[in-house]
Amino acid sequence: MSQRTLPLLIINLGGEMIYILDQRLRAPDESDEKTQRGCWTEDDRKRVMNDIVSTMFSKVFLEELLRPQDLYSHRALRTVLTRIAHTSIMRLNPASMDKLYDLMTMAFKYQLVLCPRPQDLLLITFNHTDAIKELVKDNPSLVNQINEAQRLLIEVYTPLSDGELQLIRHTLLLLFQDMQIRVSIFLKEKIQNPNGHFVLQTSGPVPYGFQVPGLIRLFNAKGREVTRTRFPSGGSYTSALNPGSLDLYGDRVTLLGTNMYSTPSPEDMNPSSTNTSRGKPKQADSTPNPLATEELNLLAKLMGGMEVQKLSNVDAAFRVNLLALNQEEESSGTSEGTDQHSSAVINIQATQDELASTELARIAEEFDEEGNQTEELGNKGDDLLAMMDEL
Repeated sequence: MSQRTLPLLIINLGGEMIYILDQRLRAPDESDEKTQRGCWTEDDRKRVMNDIVSTMFSKVFLEELLRPQDLYSHRALRTVLTRIAHTSIMRLNPASMDKLYDLMTMAFKYQLVLCPRPQDLLLITFNHTDAIKELVKDNPSLVNQINEAQRLLIEVYTPLSDGELQLIRHTLLLLFQDMQIRVSIFLKEKIQNPNGHFVLQTSGPVPYGFQVPGLIRLFNAKGREVTRTRFPSGGSYTSALNPGSLDLYGDRVTLLGTNMYSTPSPEDMNPSSTNTSRGKPKQADSTPNPLATEELNLLAKLMGGMEVQKLSNVDAAFRVNLLALNQEEESSGTSEGTDQHSSAVINIQATQDELASTELARIAEEFDEEGNQTEELGNKGDDLLAMMDEL
């Protein structure tokens, strides 16, 4: 297991989380006009994005993150990402964060599976940072923070050998190997089977520096080529023309890691799609992908009906229920003290079995109260989480 895996994992998962939250905050409020509901304003959206990005790319956080260390468990990863999300005015309940975490991990797993070579894992990471920079481009200090984070990544990862980068990719694949969650956007594009397995493409460019399959060459004892035999490769392959740039601004070649909720089609994420611009960062198409909206309807139904109750002289916070548990949770919000009154509640109904969800949530809370957490969560990530509390 590589001890350099965690930074790439956190940044890529965090990037996917930012994509989803940004798209939902941009979505129009389609709630019933008869009910008094608020909506996320553009200022709210920018504030959420700025707060999350500021924490995720803060110097102290990155220094701790880039320290060589073992990979966290899924539970510890979810805790770290929840802390990052909660640095904003949003609040996600555990069931909501579970669903959001599933979408993040499956999107990143898809990118890993289609990653044509280990080095392209860095290009995927830089696609995430490039897209995040575009989302916060109105804040120069945050753009500088992300640029500094990219410089640190270049300093740490570019000296690594092909074998070390392959070990990082192998470690990530081991982490995700048992996750086979179905995602509607992938199912519609026929890139995921009903059992949750991804469909590998048999076409597109081969990894940079490799030859197109379909040719067998035989050599004699002196190393001279004596015969050539061609065979059908079973796909339509082409040679890669560009290795991809690891500069702060450059052509990443692959669209793996870009925002699939705003680009034309998730099929563009596969290695056969390349960016035609040279020496300039990609500009994401602001038109929402209708297929991605299918998945976002599951998620929001993530932030779909937003009840925003802003009290005077109080800096309101938004409480997000991606999966509404039951009405008791809502009613309890009026009797839990003044801190609860300062939060607006956003209810998301993403499950049909509310009673089952309620019971499972109650059981999970009892385990937490009794302190029966895994040893791995207790040992790994404590320093990182403690440091985040001080941010």
